Amino acid sequence: MSDSGSDFGAFFTGFLFGGLVGGVTALLLAPQSGEETRGQIRQRGEELRDRAEVALDDARAKAEAVVADIKRRTEELQRQSQVILEEGQKHLSEAVEETKKAAEGAREEASA
Repeated sequence: MSDSGSDFGAFFTGFLFGGLVGGVTALLLAPQSGEETRGQIRQRGEELRDRAEVALDDARAKAEAVVADIKRRTEELQRQSQVILEEGQKHLSEAVEETKKAAEGAREEASA
């Protein structure tokens, strides 16, 4: 699961970087004035920033969902562990009581 997220992150980063380089190259080689080119570069930069913000918000939402899922599973495991512990304590108490009864019975037999 971690590899999948890492692969996607690397792909997305490469995609953004390639788009940025391609866009800047196209703008610099286009036959237009410097002012128009700078305006287009600024516009593309803003578009990329907006896309990056959306991607960051998506990543943050996914991370929060994963954290919530981990928290839920941890609480579930704690409840299950508590039940198992309580059952073990109950069985131990029963075994101690049976041992006491057996020891008392052995004492009574030995004294008779």
